[in-house]
Amino acid sequence: MIHATRDYLTFLWRCARIAFVGDWRYYTWMGGLTVFSLLGLHAYCNQFVHGLIVTGMSDEVSWGVYIANFTFLVGVAAAAVMMVIPVYIYDNEELHDLVIFGELLAVAAIIMCLAFVTVDLGRPDRFWHLIPGIGQLNFPRSMLSWDVIVLNGYLLLNIHICGYLLYCRYQGRKPSKWFYIPFVFIAIVWAVSIHTVTAFLYVGLGGRPFWNSSIVGPRFLASAFSAGPAIIILALQVIRRVTRYHITDKALLTLRSIVQVSMIINVFLLINEIFKEFYSGNLHVASSKYLFLGLDGHHALVPWIWTAIVFNLISMFLLILPLSRSLRWLDVACVLCIVGIWIEKGMGLVIPGFIPTPLGALIEYTPSMNETLVCLGIWAFGLLCYTIFLRMSVPILQGTLSKANEHLPEPEAGVEHSPVPAPH
Repeated sequence: MIHATRDYLTFLWRCARIAFVGDWRYYTWMGGLTVFSLLGLHAYCNQFVHGLIVTGMSDEVSWGVYIANFTFLVGVAAAAVMMVIPVYIYDNEELHDLVIFGELLAVAAIIMCLAFVTVDLGRPDRFWHLIPGIGQLNFPRSMLSWDVIVLNGYLLLNIHICGYLLYCRYQGRKPSKWFYIPFVFIAIVWAVSIHTVTAFLYVGLGGRPFWNSSIVGPRFLASAFSAGPAIIILALQVIRRVTRYHITDKALLTLRSIVQVSMIINVFLLINEIFKEFYSGNLHVASSKYLFLGLDGHHALVPWIWTAIVFNLISMFLLILPLSRSLRWLDVACVLCIVGIWIEKGMGLVIPGFIPTPLGALIEYTPSMNETLVCLGIWAFGLLCYTIFLRMSVPILQGTLSKANEHLPEPEAGVEHSPVPAPH
């Protein structure tokens, strides 16, 4: 027991040390992210002192870019399952090791989700009221309590799976299937649940007809399974370029197929939603008119949503065409997909649900500079976490950071030692 504890602490210490070792590109990237994280922290401290009055939110529009980013990132976290399914159900060897990168992205995304929820709270110090026994979680009556459970549960599942697999690889031993495979299948169901519960948060608000549609849940999943793998494709290409870790084009094209199908479904569901809103012509179409066409001279979101639609359509056609088998065009399609879905699920979903108000008032929302800095800070912190996770995991997967070479100095980013074969 003492020996195992010492080995594990050594593993954690070496992982922590290697996070601070790299070349000039690594230090420049991490330094830039740190600067933006600190700017975001300073902006949040200003908000904490003065309250949400420093944001662009109001009594009429009580959710803004914080919840918009939260909604998008929940989808990114859920999309990790789209790498897990081909590996563990269809036994795809091309993605076997790469699934770790997807699950690490899920961990970073959930961390950002929790950060965005925290900054959206006017009094985050009152969170203790949700702790069972001390406060009241109000489960299962409150959908927010469901969201608290599924987000934190998904975070713990992915930490366990990634941590166990990486530690076994570090030790040079084969992982015990009984200790992680059941959690993998639980995580698959859990990934669907985190985005479904988030969709239900909107659908369940009867006073906001813009969100009252049963298609919101499927749209959330389709957009998540488009944007998430698209981010992973871009991340894998960065990993391949700055390290010697072998990532095949076939693996990237497998993920392309996932994004391709999901993007077609996402656009199809969006067309269904637009038809339902405008063809019926009922009194509840005001929010959709404000979003797509403008209403009574108010049209702040019109450029946003049409930009998203154009980006989504271009991305979909690029993914359908054989042209996107070229990685250069695949990158373009992925970037357009990510930006388009961020707008569609953020500014195009959250904000118009509040405009007009139930009393018919048209009060528009524009994020303040303080909000923007907080958002940039959280994104920078999330990317900082993901970069550290990758910096730790890549040498372990390559075999250059293992128990067998504890006596060697830590490898630099992009310059690894020759792997020492693990004992059989």
